[in-house]
Amino acid sequence: MSSENREGRISLAETPAPITEHPPRAASGWSALPALAILLVAGIVVLSHGLSERLHGSGSAGALIGIGVALLALAIAGSRGLISVTPGEAVVLRLAGSYQGTERRPGLWWANPGARRDRVSTRIRNHETGMLKVNDGDGNPIEIAAAVVWVVEDTARALFAVDNYVEFVRVQAEAGVRHIASGYAYDTRGSDIPSLRENADEINAELSSEIAVRVIAAGVRIIESRLTRLAYAPEIAQAMLRVQQANAVVAARHRIVEGAVGMVELALDRLSADAVVELDEERKATMVGNLLVVLCSDHDLQPVVNAGSLY
Repeated sequence: MSSENREGRISLAETPAPITEHPPRAASGWSALPALAILLVAGIVVLSHGLSERLHGSGSAGALIGIGVALLALAIAGSRGLISVTPGEAVVLRLAGSYQGTERRPGLWWANPGARRDRVSTRIRNHETGMLKVNDGDGNPIEIAAAVVWVVEDTARALFAVDNYVEFVRVQAEAGVRHIASGYAYDTRGSDIPSLRENADEINAELSSEIAVRVIAAGVRIIESRLTRLAYAPEIAQAMLRVQQANAVVAARHRIVEGAVGMVELALDRLSADAVVELDEERKATMVGNLLVVLCSDHDLQPVVNAGSLY
């Protein structure tokens, strides 16, 4: 689907998004742990030695205490740089308002201790729209709902391009459903024109494309979208049901007549081929009329035996 919808208006896919996801500068947390442990132990040892020297009145006690405190402060500050990433989530790092990168790799990592961390779920999510009342392509009010399966693909856009990406997906999903529903009739009654009821696969594919274009600015990818409910609104449901019943009756009658005509043709051909009886045009017309009445009638007929001549 193009970046413009059927009405020619500009889609949300063209909204500028200068910030895109990239990996941060991060080292293995397991490599940083020994260094942090050494700093912690060294700080404790030096601080303890400085306090001991102070009790004995040594002049170097103040320096030792200062070094010990500094080592402990470095160990505590460095430990804030450890990041634990679990499968199905990403950690977005930012420092002083600047985007530093996104860590998606599961495990223990070490990054800038002063960076702020925002955790974003990268698991697949479901969103089901509420029951929406929309006018279809023919102007008839219908009730429609859809289920949208989506996942965050670009965490930087999700956090920085929109205010709330979950709410953004919800609103745009409902807008996409309304737009698709208003572009097609509920039912085209057997014609070649696509309809919401008879072309479910095509409608679902177009719905997915419509919503995908709308949410790409938020770094979200649409996996699948499907209509979960489609019905006429209650105020016209009974009238439309009668129309459907009438169409069904007409279609059934059409099939019955076609079958009856075929059976009559077969009967006449067999009678003529087997030379069972010779029928002139008037007798054929009478026989055709009787057979059509028998075959097309909704009720059981009472046979009438003609014991004399047709004339």
